[in-house]
Amino acid sequence: MSFTSFPLLPTGLSAPAFNFSSGVTQVAFDNLFSAVGGRLFPGVPLAYPCFSGGAGDGTKCLTVQVSFRTDDFGAFVNTQWETCQTTGAQCLLDSADPTDSKVLPASTECKLGSIPGYFIDIRKAEDVAAAFRFSEETGIPLVVKNTGHDYRGRSSAPDSLGLWMHNLKDMTYHPGFVPEDCSLVQPAVTIGAGVQWAEAYEFADAHNITLVGGSDRSVGVVGGWLQGGGHSVLSNTLGLGVDRVLQFRVVTPDGELRVANACKNKDLFFALRGGGGGTFGVVLEATILASPPVTLQTVIVSWPAPNRTLTDELWSIMADNALEWAAEGWGGFSMSEIAILVNPVLDAKRAVSSMKPLIDFGERLQRDRVSGAQTVVTTLPSFLAFFNAFTLEHVASVGTSLAIASRLVDKGSFQTPENRTRLVAALQATNDAGPGMIILLAPPFSYPHQGGTSVTDAWHSSIYHVTAVASWAWNVTVAEKRTAYQSASSAMDNLRRITPDAAYLNEADVYEPNHEVSFWGSHYQELLRIKRKYDPKQLLDCWQCVGWNPRSSRFSCYL
Repeated sequence: MSFTSFPLLPTGLSAPAFNFSSGVTQVAFDNLFSAVGGRLFPGVPLAYPCFSGGAGDGTKCLTVQVSFRTDDFGAFVNTQWETCQTTGAQCLLDSADPTDSKVLPASTECKLGSIPGYFIDIRKAEDVAAAFRFSEETGIPLVVKNTGHDYRGRSSAPDSLGLWMHNLKDMTYHPGFVPEDCSLVQPAVTIGAGVQWAEAYEFADAHNITLVGGSDRSVGVVGGWLQGGGHSVLSNTLGLGVDRVLQFRVVTPDGELRVANACKNKDLFFALRGGGGGTFGVVLEATILASPPVTLQTVIVSWPAPNRTLTDELWSIMADNALEWAAEGWGGFSMSEIAILVNPVLDAKRAVSSMKPLIDFGERLQRDRVSGAQTVVTTLPSFLAFFNAFTLEHVASVGTSLAIASRLVDKGSFQTPENRTRLVAALQATNDAGPGMIILLAPPFSYPHQGGTSVTDAWHSSIYHVTAVASWAWNVTVAEKRTAYQSASSAMDNLRRITPDAAYLNEADVYEPNHEVSFWGSHYQELLRIKRKYDPKQLLDCWQCVGWNPRSSRFSCYL
């Protein structure tokens, strides 16, 4: 049951070449090709045209070197998920200099790594149903992919069939949406599984509404972000993505297209609201709540050069005021030389009063002539305005190999001076241990939670969500890769030691300890029951997902 030996061919063939293996017959493959209208293509690494096997096509190689990775099935935002990390099989350019021809000696082979051997360009429910039938008949595992913006590698697997959702781009605004079999009317937007947040925010702005979503342009709206929780700088006041979804259309592993909402297939709705993507079914579209337009009061304090003393003071100010600021609706980000705070509910006067400790700190940096120090206090007219300004400077790493770990920091860490001092020390230690750490004021602390979601309840009693990362070069050894994963995990241990067991599954340690509790808390057993109900043959599986089989060959490229 392997696609390993298939010939690396460019996409666009009328019928892909296929080398048969045990469990896959010509009839099964031809039936699949016919069922999906010929939209079945071999998976090809993004860098293939640059290698000798790809004829060293200079024009196509130049395109690859500057391409946007989320638009190509064979590319992933973090490149280790294109490779087999255990064997070294890969087809990568040097992420630090993709134009460097020295990494492409004539003898270098372009290998699939963990890229699925074939993929279906999904356009309708019947395509997904056909994929499920094929997987059940042949034993070939399935993976679901939209953008490849997945820090934990769940959208790739060796010797698998990929379901590419990227071209489901429809968006519809409903001034008054009523979920099937329900009666409550709310403004909403129905969004296809291939839509990314940059596209959704433009759509929302054009319709004078606000959608609560991710802070990176390439993140998909409906896939792993939404089904795993979905945090935003607006989540403190407007909720997580799972708090705001009104309805899913999903193909379950029995091939049925189902509607899941608060009134219909309620157990499936619960599972899809935080149980994780690629687990209970393949979501084709989701309808999410639309809010009125917001203006954002924004305060930014920054300086360019590392200064541990100033970082300690910044994070101490933030910790001392965290409970009050969370109650007043502030969200945002902080790294060691910057804090960005935004508020959709206060007016300008109240925002300045609330942020006085941070503004005073920033103004003192300028009086003390700290080189490059800036303090910005402004009002932005919409979330799109903030998003466009923010993403010019702060975007996720693309085209590199990256290990990540995360932790939710509960309100107890802020309730006494001793706890706040301990927290700031742990944040500094986490930052010191790795090349990158972000404090996200993203938990829905002041949002009136109504229940019904399956993420860990710790989200609603937390103030911070903290991430740490480590990276490595395209050509390192297996030992160096292991060291990078361990570096991110060890950095997060500084916070694990002082906080309850809770993390965001989409940005968690690939080897998250006690992951069932960390991701889902008390909800795991119910999620497992729902998983077994809708997917009794486990046609869907992914790393550390509900009910996963860690012995599956699909995980053979994880270290």
